[in-house]
Amino acid sequence: MSSIHGVPDTRALHSGGTIGSLVVNAIARFGEQPAIADGKVQWSYREFGDTVGRFITLFRSLGLKIGSALSILASNRAEAWAAICAALVMGVRYTPLHPMAAEDDHAFIIEDAEIDLLIVEGAKFGPRGLAIKGRVPSLKNLYSIGPMDGVRDVMPDLAGAAPAPLVDESEAHEIAFLAYTGGTTGRSKGVMLSHRALVTMTLILFSDWDWPQDIRFLAATPISHAAGVTLFPVMMRGGLMQLVQGFDPEVYARTVAEQKINATFLVPTLIYALIDNVDLRKRHDLSSLQMIVYGAAPMSPDRLLEGMKIFGKVFVQLYGQTEAPQCITSMRKIDHDENRPERLGSCGRASPMVDVKLFDMDMKEVGIGEPGEICVRGPLVMDGYWKRPDANAETLKGGWLHTGDVAVKDAEGFFYIVDRTKDMIISGGFNIYPREVEDALMSHPSVASAAVIGIPDDKWGEAVKGFVVLKPGANTGAAELQAHVKDKRGAPWSPKTIDFLDAIPVTGLGKLDRKALRAPYWEGRKRGVA
Repeated sequence: MSSIHGVPDTRALHSGGTIGSLVVNAIARFGEQPAIADGKVQWSYREFGDTVGRFITLFRSLGLKIGSALSILASNRAEAWAAICAALVMGVRYTPLHPMAAEDDHAFIIEDAEIDLLIVEGAKFGPRGLAIKGRVPSLKNLYSIGPMDGVRDVMPDLAGAAPAPLVDESEAHEIAFLAYTGGTTGRSKGVMLSHRALVTMTLILFSDWDWPQDIRFLAATPISHAAGVTLFPVMMRGGLMQLVQGFDPEVYARTVAEQKINATFLVPTLIYALIDNVDLRKRHDLSSLQMIVYGAAPMSPDRLLEGMKIFGKVFVQLYGQTEAPQCITSMRKIDHDENRPERLGSCGRASPMVDVKLFDMDMKEVGIGEPGEICVRGPLVMDGYWKRPDANAETLKGGWLHTGDVAVKDAEGFFYIVDRTKDMIISGGFNIYPREVEDALMSHPSVASAAVIGIPDDKWGEAVKGFVVLKPGANTGAAELQAHVKDKRGAPWSPKTIDFLDAIPVTGLGKLDRKALRAPYWEGRKRGVA
């Protein structure tokens, strides 16, 4: 061992501890235990490891090595997860593609991320893969999962490949995921998440959430995003990863009942669908659910209380963002206290190993109960944006990750997100956050879901506008809801107008799509609609 100034150089001694090593370790430890199922295949950890090894052999034959780049466009399939894990073990960086994103966004990401190999699910995304290949000359290889005209099918090659030994070649400081943000304020930005960051995330989720003893986890939302990275702590515990192809309430409920699913991740809109479908819950036994993780968008405290009455004390909330994935804060089961209903609007307390503070515009920490921007530091935080030094300077100012979310903190350390800084409505001199109005609307017994934006107004500058979906059978009018909000929050918060919709538009990640709601009102004006 070499030394520097007489002190041993221990850098090599402290290498390892990567997501790749986590994958290899899980496969070795849990061999014959059920690992993953998607309705078509069901593999033990040994069989899953065999497929991971075959992917490594295939990737090497295509010239992929440490530092190469892989992207996958597929639904929730076991083969896709095996390919992702193979890349992580090899030290190949992986870039997720959301199945619901547009072609323009996909093509931009493939080019910007300098992808060497794109794998698409032939039956569902074949034409998209060919379109991307035609638009991005730098893309070297296009493969499909399953037959597809004009593109080589990966499945026969896998069947004929000898599984490579599972030896972790990744490095803790290297990029594991180059994950792109949603791009609501312009072109998507590539977030550089190192193995260190993903291992930190996994250890926090493993230790801080209320997992069942023998995990049977159901991923219904895309494994390209939050549901996917949540699979790492499941593997660490030797649990079953059950995948379904999108959220269909009937399929979801039947899978929970038949497979005795005891843990799952859902965005709030999907939980609302289960709450409101009484007949579905009568026909399928969902009592095996011991942990329902929710996040990615705010959940109405009143609707959460409804869910607790139906499912029990099973809810766990995550708050994070791509730049600090999954676990900036968490709300555990014990924190969901029906006797403290005001706390149900919280996103929890800071996670272990994560520093969280609220700063004002001058980066001075605000006091208890005062609004400030959530800023984060610690090993969970990204290494920066890919090829975006301008964005890095702004987002990582002062040595902290600036989330863009505004919150207040109570005396017990619970954070309450008010809203995104850019979503704030300035009406008649009042600063109004849409979340405040949405929660007030959704506390009305007739309201199933709601969204709020600011629209141009000659008198007020901006006027508060609401969009509401009523519960089945309800016929409440706008005037009653306006009066309800006025009573709950005050006159400035009461929407000047309310439109009734069949469904609130959401993004591919299940978040309220305020950009789509704003567009008709702000088109051609100076203020953006991000």
